[in-house]
Amino acid sequence: MLDVTVIEDPEAAAVSLDPIRARLLAELAAGPASAAMLAGKVGLPRQKVNYHLKALERHGLVELAGERRKGNVTERLMRATAASYVISPLALASVQPDPDRFRDQLSARWLLALGARLVRDVGSLITGAAKARKRLATYALDGEVRFASAAERAAFIEELTAGVSALIRRYDAPGAEGGRDHRIVVAVHPTVKPPSATPEATETPELNP
Repeated sequence: MLDVTVIEDPEAAAVSLDPIRARLLAELAAGPASAAMLAGKVGLPRQKVNYHLKALERHGLVELAGERRKGNVTERLMRATAASYVISPLALASVQPDPDRFRDQLSARWLLALGARLVRDVGSLITGAAKARKRLATYALDGEVRFASAAERAAFIEELTAGVSALIRRYDAPGAEGGRDHRIVVAVHPTVKPPSATPEATETPELNP
């Protein structure tokens, strides 16, 4: 089972977004189960669960983990193909975000468009690498920082921009024979706090100032 996989096909995306099928995916990510085992957990007849499982299997979201005999019946044990799934903007190709339409380093919506492109591109690279049976060279840096003031945040952004820009100028070799282009995305945004576990809490995430 993969830790995470990207859904690029529109029909597979629609299948995964169905509430019942999403629940089945969550159950099968925890471990293999048969339709009969899942029926009691989701409150549906076994035949109905089988119908949903077949739809998930057709789109590669679940797979056969094994079979077992139960009386005169052979049960199919299914499992999720990944622990979690991400839907690529390719599933909505005609309306996917395009960060090249406008560039605004201080725009949250431009950051969102960059993030969507990152999901799309890395998802496609993962798919290609898996088909070619090759490893994919990637790198990511994740961290948190608490700025004492808006002025400190602005100073940090200025230094970050200067530092990364200097590295790009230093290592960029557009004419290098056999070289390969790489995209660099650096993001800074307020940390999102999980909702507090109180009766008054809503599903809207809280934002750190």
